[in-house]
Amino acid sequence: MRKSLIIALGAALAGCSLMPDYQRPVPPVATQWPQTAQPDGMRKATEVDWRSFFPDQRLQALIAAALEHNRDMRIAAARVEEARALYGIARADRLPGLDAAASGMSARTPGDLSASGNAVISRRYDVGLSMLSFELDFWGRVKSLNQAALASYLAGEEAQRALRLSLIAEVANAYLTLLEMEERTALLRETLKTREETRMMVGRRRDAGLAGDLDFLSADGALESARADLASLERQRAAAANALELLVGRQSVGLPAGRTLSEQGIIPELAAGLPAEALLKRPDVLAAEQSLIAANANIGAARAAFLPRISLTAGLGTASSALSGLFSSGSDAWNFQPVLRLPLFDAGRAAAGTDLAEARKVIAVAQYEKTIQQAFREVADLLAARTHLAGQLQAQHAAEKAQAERLRLAEARYQAGVSSYLEVLDAQRESYSAQQGTVQTRRAWLSAAAQLYKALGGGGL
Repeated sequence: MRKSLIIALGAALAGCSLMPDYQRPVPPVATQWPQTAQPDGMRKATEVDWRSFFPDQRLQALIAAALEHNRDMRIAAARVEEARALYGIARADRLPGLDAAASGMSARTPGDLSASGNAVISRRYDVGLSMLSFELDFWGRVKSLNQAALASYLAGEEAQRALRLSLIAEVANAYLTLLEMEERTALLRETLKTREETRMMVGRRRDAGLAGDLDFLSADGALESARADLASLERQRAAAANALELLVGRQSVGLPAGRTLSEQGIIPELAAGLPAEALLKRPDVLAAEQSLIAANANIGAARAAFLPRISLTAGLGTASSALSGLFSSGSDAWNFQPVLRLPLFDAGRAAAGTDLAEARKVIAVAQYEKTIQQAFREVADLLAARTHLAGQLQAQHAAEKAQAERLRLAEARYQAGVSSYLEVLDAQRESYSAQQGTVQTRRAWLSAAAQLYKALGGGGL
């Protein structure tokens, strides 16, 4: 009966924990998206694999290469392995460790130190199992540390997933930016060719007395301006290519053919749902919450530092003065040493440790709430951008068609001698600007879709 009571008391004490009950903070954001953001959509981002969201095979190859070779991803993966190892160490502390040991000792005692007055040679041989300083976790200190290590490991996994999603979106954005630079450069080269032909035509008309020097100088100035713009775009294109290569982590060679901006096939109609539903599934928010859980668990470990600790050291084996007698009857040997440590005076170390754990939890709560607020703003901005950029792209298409028709009419009027070349030049500039604007707006719309996929916690695995 006494033994049963002792076992029951030990089990009850082992179940005690000074760790505060964890309660998820209420998200400090509105329960509905702003009126400018339209959350309706056909698919949930968490259910869409990135390969189906980005159908361009060249982009898929670039994203796959980045996920394998990007140095930030390698660091994040190593951080997860580090957290996993630390969790394994903390979990092992909850179980006793057993060591097998075999030892032999020989010693000679001089005659003037021995009881018989003669030199004595003594020998001892030991073989056995030992358990060193296993702590009985009455107050949940080791359990709290184990919970904190587990939460830190899970936070690392979520942080790696968040980085993975960010990398997917960044590679997509860099690729789309490069396509924009290439298409704008191609448009400018066509414009440059047209302006060279126009200058030659105006030159011939001047020689024939049908145009003046002002027309020729205007055509020449427009040509040189286009050359300057081409040099600037070539520089931007090189920078975009370098940025993409840095994200991918290696030179992009042997890639499949890609698509133009208008052929990307990205469908940005992702459903956002309610803020709490969308935000709490984001990996960066989940990582922040796991960090908060770890901070909460560390408070329990800090509080347990005020209470006694009981550790056990024990051993079981055989011992003999002769090697041949190790396993003979009567050579059994054992030891058992419980140790109770009660903190009496530590100059405020334990109290400061608790204050530190409490302060770190306050920081973790603030960081968690800040992460949610930033996520809310990011999603709301992108939902609004998705809607307004779609309307802007439609209007830009209409403007491009109108300016192209205006240019056709202006050239016809100039050929008929009805208007001056300045009208043609102005129409050329407006048409070129409209074409460039269409390319830029389409790229911005596609980039917003890629960022929205990331912001809604897309299925990046």
